[in-house]
Amino acid sequence: MAKIKVINTEVTVVLINENDYISITDIAKHKTDDTSATIGNWMRNRNTIEFLGLWETLYNPNFKPLEFEGFKKDAGLNAFTMSPQKWINTTDAIGFVSKSGRYGGTFTHKDIAFKFASWISVEFELYIVKEFQRLKEEEQKHIGWSAHRELTKINYHIHTDAIKHNLIPKTLNALQISIVYANEADVLNMALFGIIAKQWRELNPDLKGNIRDYASINELICLSNLENLNALFINENLPQKERLVKLNQIAIQQMSILKEVENKKLK
Repeated sequence: MAKIKVINTEVTVVLINENDYISITDIAKHKTDDTSATIGNWMRNRNTIEFLGLWETLYNPNFKPLEFEGFKKDAGLNAFTMSPQKWINTTDAIGFVSKSGRYGGTFTHKDIAFKFASWISVEFELYIVKEFQRLKEEEQKHIGWSAHRELTKINYHIHTDAIKHNLIPKTLNALQISIVYANEADVLNMALFGIIAKQWRELNPDLKGNIRDYASINELICLSNLENLNALFINENLPQKERLVKLNQIAIQQMSILKEVENKKLK
């Protein structure tokens, strides 16, 4: 669940069956406190019923066309009433979802929500589309960051395997081994961030996780490369001090290149 703010109105967005559904209850709050009546009035409209029927026909193989035809025939008449629950129960619609509880309300697929928003206010429609797009862009950035973080974790196993086979004598106990692993991790931290894990924790006592959890995508890409290179240097029996100097020089070079690429994308 996420929330976007549209003209001082907070609108909830949820993921249902891999699709984005937006609370039209929240959208209705932009104009009225009686959200159920407002949604019902919108659904009484013949154009609305035709739009909803067409959407369901396109995306819902279990949609009931005969029941829809009955609604379309009566839509707009004085005695015609419609509600999200009635629409769902009668036609097996999937474009609407009614949720109860603290975060309840009527949610619709984003296509339908934008249509409802345009009925509420053309201005509101423009702003909600803009804010929704911004939300999706932020999600994509986070997905990219998470993917690079996972890649870094995978490379970490390659890195630790090199340490295990080249730097850890079999006579060391578990505590001593963990110290060596931590020490080698800090070689990478120092090469890229200029600080070791302990120093970062002391400087950021209120933050959870570790220094790598707060790295940028470019830093994670560079860190992934440094882990592979350090594993190679360890296998070549290079001293730690020499490896640190080499890794730091490589980190500076790679971060500069990544920054140049990022700047070109922004132009």
